[in-house]
Amino acid sequence: MDNSGDDQRQEPGAAQYGNFPNYYSFHPPETRLSLLPPGLLLELLRRHGGVRETLLALDVGCNTGELSVALYNHLLQPGLCPDALRNVHFLCCDIDRDLITRAQAANPCPNSITFTTLDITDASSRGTLGSFLDRFGQSSFHVGFCMSITMWIHLNHGDEGLVEFLNLLKTLCDYLLVEPQPWKCYRSAARRLRKLGKQNFDHFHTLSIRGDMAEEITKIMTKDGTAELIHQFGETDWDRSLLLFKVRRTMKHSI
Repeated sequence: MDNSGDDQRQEPGAAQYGNFPNYYSFHPPETRLSLLPPGLLLELLRRHGGVRETLLALDVGCNTGELSVALYNHLLQPGLCPDALRNVHFLCCDIDRDLITRAQAANPCPNSITFTTLDITDASSRGTLGSFLDRFGQSSFHVGFCMSITMWIHLNHGDEGLVEFLNLLKTLCDYLLVEPQPWKCYRSAARRLRKLGKQNFDHFHTLSIRGDMAEEITKIMTKDGTAELIHQFGETDWDRSLLLFKVRRTMKHSI
């Protein structure tokens, strides 16, 4: 019996799109949330743009949804904030249907958190985004979460694909919280794929955007004044910063 598929699923970083099922067993949501002091993210969103009672969030690359649920609970701040949000609604997407099925089955808040299979790099499949926004009479998400997926976009779609991806999110979201993977993770992902006898990432050896990826992501996001970095939330135990950007709303939406 060929167990190579199972091996790829179990080997951290070995899946071509980062879509492996036990991700949160070695990168638990609490590690990220420990960098977000209670109320600070919501305070920054309100201070810079007037988020009031209802907040719409987009979580791209949600995997099995544990971090999505943790971020949802973090923004609601039950009992911690006298001016708490009344409604928070998340649209969470991932390219892997099996992971989304697991997220849906374990979803503790199905009326407020929606999990859907979506390749956001495929323009023909983005109708889900517009339909979700239309439900609430909004033209953009208040905040987008892009947590440890920029590397997978970069490796699979190249420099141009990474830039297009971030520019797309700037058209969709008023704020964007990004957790870029450092360059050492790129090398590890490529090595693990080769170890399993899989074909290397098409773009790995041709990427010109490399080095300090937090700095490179910031350059892409802030180019031509289209967004500004308003806060950096420390670093996780595995050397990843959380970068909060505010997007200039003069940008046109492209859904």
